[in-house]
Amino acid sequence: MKRLGIITALLTLLMAVTAGVALAAVAAGTYTPNAGSFDPANAPGSSHLTSGTPQCVVEAVTFDVDCSAYVLGGVGHTNADVDLTANYSATIDCTNHGGNLVESHTTTFSDSDGDSLTSSRNGQLRVPAESASAFSAPQVCPNPNWTPSIHPGSLTLNSFTYTLTFGGFSNAYITIDGIAGN
Repeated sequence: MKRLGIITALLTLLMAVTAGVALAAVAAGTYTPNAGSFDPANAPGSSHLTSGTPQCVVEAVTFDVDCSAYVLGGVGHTNADVDLTANYSATIDCTNHGGNLVESHTTTFSDSDGDSLTSSRNGQLRVPAESASAFSAPQVCPNPNWTPSIHPGSLTLNSFTYTLTFGGFSNAYITIDGIAGN
C-alpha cells in the first residue's frame, strides 16, 4: 500500500510539472518578423525583400519549426549566415535492451539548422528553408546502452530564434522569435 502511495505521489508531481511546462509553450502557428525585426542598420544600404516571405511555422503535434525560403535583393557582394535554433523540454523514457522502461527524466535539449550564404552576381541572396525538430535533437540516457525516446504528450517547444546576419555586421538583419507566451 505504501508503494502505491509513492507511485501516486510521483505521478501527481509529474502531471504538475508537465502542466506547468505546457503553460510555458510556444504556440503552434505562423511567426513572421515583428515590427522592427528588419534592422536596416545591419544590412547593405539597398537590401530589400525580392520574393517570398521570411516566416516560421510551428507544427501543432510535433512542434517542428519550419522557416520558409525567400530572396533578398540589393545585397551587392555581401554574404550572410542564417540560423535557426529551437529549444525543447520533454520527459525522456530510457529503455534497456530487454525492452523494459528503466528510467524517465525531464530534460531540455535543442536542435538547430543554419547555412552560410553567398550572394549571386546580380546582388541577390537566396535564403533556403531551415527546419528544426525535437526528434532530430539528441536525447540521452544515463546509460549509453539504453535507448532514449520522448514520452508521448510531454514534448514542449520552449522557444525558437531565427536570424539572418550579413557578413561584416554584428547584429541580425532579420529576427523571428518564438517565445513562450507570445
